[in-house]
Amino acid sequence: MSSTFSTVSTFSDGYFGHLAFLLSSRLSDNLDIYRRVVLNAFMNAPAILAFEKPATLRARVADFLREAIMQGRLQPGERLREHEWCEQLRISRPTLREALRTLEAERLIVIEPHRGPHVAVMTPKAARDLYAMRALIEGYAARAFALNADQAKRAQLRAAFSALKLQTHNPDRMALLAAKQAFYDVLLEGCDNAVVAELLPGLLSRINLLRATSFSQPDRTPSSLREIEQIMRAIARRDPEAAE
Repeated sequence: MSSTFSTVSTFSDGYFGHLAFLLSSRLSDNLDIYRRVVLNAFMNAPAILAFEKPATLRARVADFLREAIMQGRLQPGERLREHEWCEQLRISRPTLREALRTLEAERLIVIEPHRGPHVAVMTPKAARDLYAMRALIEGYAARAFALNADQAKRAQLRAAFSALKLQTHNPDRMALLAAKQAFYDVLLEGCDNAVVAELLPGLLSRINLLRATSFSQPDRTPSSLREIEQIMRAIARRDPEAAE
């Protein structure tokens, strides 16, 4: 009987509700009746085509909008009109709204009643708070990396830093941000702290948004690289205090 219920549970709500009613009614004296109903429902149930999982589509939509924000195609304060994005991306409104909720959790957009979603506007205080939190987390990660990372992780970090330096003069700002993100991915993995890995993704999205702005200033990239070079030297010496 359990296999019958597992099969029925894959049907639409209409089929399942109808079958549940029949199976719960007093038909125990005539098993052939509801067996025929089950077979008929199975033969006539609409096909379920799962060419792409909704969660995957939602993530792709969130990635697309996130990148548009990072690249400046969507400006701070700009409204995100749902019907326009649904038409442009050829997606349903529920899928779009799920993606928007993801970006809202990352504080990249704000959803207000009677206004709808719009790109978040970063205030000077919010930027200061975020940079302060970044300093704490990156300082901890560098200290923990110097203490915990093995030779393989240290080699990966050196390779990531070399790749970052190659992007210094790349006019594609997103390539520079991606290279820096790759560096921090290795740093955070090597620091071996699951709590940091759990809490950091949303924070990193907002940090990347600030980096997109700060990297637009002419002197910011060399300064950032010098800071990372100091971290690399401290890690090479296995000096956690200096790395932090």
